[in-house]
Amino acid sequence: MTAQPPESSPRRVPSGELRASHDDREAVVEQLRDAAAEGRIDLDELDSRLEQALTSKTYGELALVTADLPKPPPSAAENLPPLVLKGGMYGASRGPGRWEVPGHVIAHAGVGGVSLDFTRVECRLAEVVVEAYGETSGVTIVIPDSWAADTTGLAPGFGGLKDRTTPDRLPGTPLIRLTGSGGMAGVVIRHPGKRERRKLAGNSSRD
Repeated sequence: MTAQPPESSPRRVPSGELRASHDDREAVVEQLRDAAAEGRIDLDELDSRLEQALTSKTYGELALVTADLPKPPPSAAENLPPLVLKGGMYGASRGPGRWEVPGHVIAHAGVGGVSLDFTRVECRLAEVVVEAYGETSGVTIVIPDSWAADTTGLAPGFGGLKDRTTPDRLPGTPLIRLTGSGGMAGVVIRHPGKRERRKLAGNSSRD
């Protein structure tokens, strides 16, 4: 029997070669427009750089477009520490009222479970990482219809993942990047149900 050569490990892609998203390009476009408004670049240069930004395919190509411009200051939300919720024996939740969303949320379901409801929040972050562990009772995440989720980073575990969201994301809204593990009870991510929509409509009319 012929010995098989050992499989080579996959090549680690340098960060500059990673593919840029539409949101990444749009963020650079906004930075360029701000730079023009501040007098850092003229209109001809703005047009040239906008074309470069919109046709860039990687982070490295995008970085070249703004290499000589100061970085925009981080938003207050970007400076917030991770939010950690532990279900423990009695459960834990955040929402459905208004709450300040950090860039990283960690949810351990424990025995009581964890519920995260983003439907009433105002969030200007391009991306929010939700690290969910279904454990014994599961994690439920509710996001607005205008938001979208990337669930490819979550290991389904025994309990699995139920993704009931749609890919219809409006510009300027966050992407929920789901990581972690389904554990025994699983993780659910969805948009509001009929009853929740009626409550949202009622709350909006009173605002």
